[in-house]
Amino acid sequence: MEEEDEERCRQRRLEEALEVKSLRRIISAYLNYPEAAYEDVKRYEKCFRKLSSAHKDLLSHSPTKFQRLRRCISINSRFIFTMLEAFDPPLDMSQDMDICEEPHEHAHNDNLLSGERNACPCHPASTSGRMCFTEVNQACSEEQNNEIHKTSEGMDTNEEVETEDSYKSKTSILRADLENRKETDQSCSNDIADSNGNVSLSPREWLNPSFQLNVPLVDVDKVRCIVRNVVRDWAAEGQKERDQCYKPILEELDALFPNRSDESPPACLVPGAGLGRLALEISCLGFVSQGNEFSYYMMICSSFILNHSETDGEWTIYPWIHSNCNSLSDSDQLRPVLIPDIHPASAGITEGFSMCGGDFVEVYNDPSQIGVWDAVVTCFFIDTAHNIVEYIEIISKILKEGGVWINLGPLLYHFADMYGQEDEMSIELSLEDVKKVALHYGFEFEKEKTIETTYTANPRSMMQNRYYAAFWTARKKSATLKHASS
Repeated sequence: MEEEDEERCRQRRLEEALEVKSLRRIISAYLNYPEAAYEDVKRYEKCFRKLSSAHKDLLSHSPTKFQRLRRCISINSRFIFTMLEAFDPPLDMSQDMDICEEPHEHAHNDNLLSGERNACPCHPASTSGRMCFTEVNQACSEEQNNEIHKTSEGMDTNEEVETEDSYKSKTSILRADLENRKETDQSCSNDIADSNGNVSLSPREWLNPSFQLNVPLVDVDKVRCIVRNVVRDWAAEGQKERDQCYKPILEELDALFPNRSDESPPACLVPGAGLGRLALEISCLGFVSQGNEFSYYMMICSSFILNHSETDGEWTIYPWIHSNCNSLSDSDQLRPVLIPDIHPASAGITEGFSMCGGDFVEVYNDPSQIGVWDAVVTCFFIDTAHNIVEYIEIISKILKEGGVWINLGPLLYHFADMYGQEDEMSIELSLEDVKKVALHYGFEFEKEKTIETTYTANPRSMMQNRYYAAFWTARKKSATLKHASS
């Protein structure tokens, strides 16, 4: 018995250490964002220098554009650094990483998604179960970092801001500040030890450069993807996409639950909640809404916007600067976007709104979740499954009898192109087969249609990838009806 307990403890420590390593890699990707972005600008400049004098004269505005790109990168970086400063890791980031060097490590590598959707590849947020990490309070946070760039709607994109050298100077100051905190903490001997004698890192010490990993550029691309997702969920520019995707869902919930009460509001789960806007909008309708997300890339950002926003339009980002392709003009590519378009804490949320981090299957395939939810909303989610049949089975289990499942999205199976990984599972069904599986698990389809939409698209781009997404409302039959039909 003692040997079994020791093995379970060892396995638990290994899983948590792997998760810490995954989180360190994600944080490092965020921290590597400015350097990778500046390298892109240097590449543009190198190509420009290769032009003949005559061609350079034709493109004499290019050096000015490159300088403006640097300014935009600087502003994006300050937003990212402020976001990381506000992040409270749910794990002990001081764990020894050597424990991770085992054959199981590949299971925690990035889940690479198809680039067609421009969606973010995700990491499991919790390999050991549930981790409810944020609940938005009606009162706004007072702990906003004063370093963040704030702006008004009248900001001029030609406004003078930091150059690359200035940005690097501020980065050095930030890192020096982290070093000073480390020295202060050591001199005061206030580190906290757990029951096993392990010393936890002092607050924000995990941002120290000594903890930063060298990550591949594909990881930094995910950070750029998050910036685009911020526009989809939290900018006025993303309103059109939200109207295409979120509005039909919200209208359906409003119609299906007309008699919502403050005393006993219906409960709605939103798996794959991303940056949290849809879950928040559902809460504002009068539901006890819970978003579920398994990507730390997403959770770090959503927690920051939901819990640390002081006002609408508080930050400026430049989401479209990382691609020179399909731009109508430089001003389109370099245009600023204000976020958030609403103040989350003042939006009128229903008590009980929360975001729960973790893999959907691990968190909700649990006896405590059976028959808990009045509604489950899946938006661009069900094709993230290794096994979509399992997703549908769990959705059926966790719904109350008579509960509804509202879905909108394509079937761009995220693990369909995982070549060379023999143990990587991907069950890829047609829409017809998906509906057959849903019928098997007791669903009746009440409404079906196709909705044309984009996903994190630049509305001013010359290229627009469009989805003809399946939208449906399906109701879980009661046991009596299922018995009668059989």
